[in-house]
Amino acid sequence: MSSNYYEVLGVSPDATQDQIKKAYRRLARELHPDVATGDGAEERFKDVSRAYEVLSNPEKRQMYDRGVDPTAPGGGQAGFGAGFGFQDIFETFFGAAQGASAQRGPVPRARRGQDALVRLDIDLAEAAFGVHREVPVDTAVLCGTCQGTCCRPGTSPRTCEVCGGRGVVQRVARSFLGQVMTSSPCAACHGFGTVIPEPCPECSGEGRVRSRRTLSVDVPAGVDTGTRIKLTGQGEVGPAGGPPGDVYLEVRERQHDTFVRRGDDLHCTLEIPMTAAALGTVVQLETLDGVRDIDVRPGTQPGDVLVERGLGIGHLHVGGRGDLNVHVDVQIPTTLDEEQEALLRRLAELRGEERPASRMAPAHPGVFAKLRDKLAGR
Repeated sequence: MSSNYYEVLGVSPDATQDQIKKAYRRLARELHPDVATGDGAEERFKDVSRAYEVLSNPEKRQMYDRGVDPTAPGGGQAGFGAGFGFQDIFETFFGAAQGASAQRGPVPRARRGQDALVRLDIDLAEAAFGVHREVPVDTAVLCGTCQGTCCRPGTSPRTCEVCGGRGVVQRVARSFLGQVMTSSPCAACHGFGTVIPEPCPECSGEGRVRSRRTLSVDVPAGVDTGTRIKLTGQGEVGPAGGPPGDVYLEVRERQHDTFVRRGDDLHCTLEIPMTAAALGTVVQLETLDGVRDIDVRPGTQPGDVLVERGLGIGHLHVGGRGDLNVHVDVQIPTTLDEEQEALLRRLAELRGEERPASRMAPAHPGVFAKLRDKLAGR
């Protein structure tokens, strides 16, 4: 060996990897050609880089300690740009920020699981009053055999022999600034720092398995299509038994045969004969709260709206309910027998309406709404 690598870096033969790394950074900042101007600084910089290349690698360091120099002239060095990154240069010469250096260690094998989105179909009455539902969900759960360790029972993860448990491997690369030390995730352990020698046969080393579960959920009154209900921590378990994600239930409300929902109010149409509209009556209407008597006042006109307070949809997360709006549609008879026609003519005579004078009146907004609905096929 032409020189003692430990003496080049100024550390003892039993120095730790952190001590070797700190010594290299200090010398690299002092001896870099862009900083140092003294004679021989460039050669010393190369010696320091070569020494660090050997001593920072556990396998090469073992070979060196046995008296074999694993570095041949030009060997083990990448060409310009190979493995080169500005973050590596910054870390080498300026110490790097604490946040960046923190990422150089092994990454945890356990990670948070993904969230799950499940569609929940409900009826209008369930949206109005709320409902308790049992919802089946297919997600990943903790492996019952290995309990998230990913290993066959009785075994445990083993420290990676390639990176020595650091999760990264380092090598010297040649750049326009000279020789720099670069780091990259270890290909043998994928950056975890450990390997699974005997994976769990149940989960194949994932630490989790797929399973169908049933979740109990209370759907509050007032939900509508598009409302999402969050079930915290009920999502899939992460790899290696990591914390679970969340489940989001997305509500879709089924269309009702009678009622149309607008916000928290309900709308329906009540068809009554013209005699009932003229004389007034009481009709029974099937509502979400059961059969209710609806009072139709004498002289009710087509398009009038009868409002029944508090028979609509419950307000979400607050008290109270919307209203039920009953739109009156007066039915005009299209055929009359002789007796009915005679009675109507007598009524017209009594009211002086045998030949009524026509008059124009402003169009009611409801006319345009009905026309729009008809054109839209509703």
